[in-house]
Amino acid sequence: MISENYFKNAGLGNILDKVLAGERLSIEDGLTLFNCPDLNALGALASIYRRKLHGNKTFYVINRHINYTNICVNGCLFCAYARKPEENGSFKLSKEDILTKLEEAPIPPREVHVVGGCHHDIPLSFFEETFVEIKKRLPQAVIKSFTAVEIDHLAIAEGISTTDVLKRLKAAGSEMLTGGGAEIFNPDVRAKICPEKLPGKEWLRIHGEAHEQGYTTNCTMLYGHVESYADRVDHLDQLRRQQDISGGFNCFIPLPFLTENSRLKIDNPLTGVDELRNMAVSRLMLDNIPHIKAYWVMLGVKQAQTALHFGADDFDGTVVEEKIGHMAGAKSEQGLSRSELKQMIVGCGFTPVERDAAFNEV
Repeated sequence: MISENYFKNAGLGNILDKVLAGERLSIEDGLTLFNCPDLNALGALASIYRRKLHGNKTFYVINRHINYTNICVNGCLFCAYARKPEENGSFKLSKEDILTKLEEAPIPPREVHVVGGCHHDIPLSFFEETFVEIKKRLPQAVIKSFTAVEIDHLAIAEGISTTDVLKRLKAAGSEMLTGGGAEIFNPDVRAKICPEKLPGKEWLRIHGEAHEQGYTTNCTMLYGHVESYADRVDHLDQLRRQQDISGGFNCFIPLPFLTENSRLKIDNPLTGVDELRNMAVSRLMLDNIPHIKAYWVMLGVKQAQTALHFGADDFDGTVVEEKIGHMAGAKSEQGLSRSELKQMIVGCGFTPVERDAAFNEV
């Protein structure tokens, strides 16, 4: 058992008291955590809170990613995935392509994760028809579809509200929103890395609308580019304040910026230490979001395993095929089997628990 003096000597004594008492950490506390020089103390503190919520459990899911296109009108500076229509490497899946990929999954998925680019001429009806067919063929699967950015794009293209887009998708079988597109909420940072993307306030608004309609959603933060620690803490604070209002976030995914194939060049790329530090601070700041994901696709499997000791309780899932992170430079496998996921979790000293998309144990 680590003594209280250990945390006090690391400058985290007051924060330890708050964590044990279940009190919300302040913005100043968040900055203290990011600037703490003792990574082990930070990890231990996040682990205390993680185990308070979930004990020794680590969740995973049988899922299948569908990246339906990389053709996108936004052209974000950081993105290595997006292509123009005639550009080499661009693609767009048909409904038959999507259904075939799902039918060929090694295990019938419990979760179908659908995201892509903001394509200039894919109508909302295409997704409605596709989702209806997915539910016919895979009635046990939850469709988790689109980022708030894609919802906004579809609303503009159709000349309807984002609320109406969400209603139509829900009627077609969608039950969840993915967490992408949040990036960093600070408008000055967004102006540098994704000027054409909807503002952070609009991202939060759309997730709030989804929560009101009964959707649960994920949330994310893309970090390690031009943002500061203060920007990260502000981003986390805005997420938890939205959660106070609408209550529908079930999982937060910190996404490390991968520099290999990006047009956005930075002087000091992320280190493994910073990835773990960010994971721990996220767990401690987001007191009202139950789950933190160690997304092995972008972290790499070994770093994701380590992150389980720094606050993460979810290891994502089988994935099968992923293009966005890998086109950015991820070196991880395309997919993992159920047995591989379980072995990796057990190997870290945790108990693997298979879940569905809503984190119900199965």
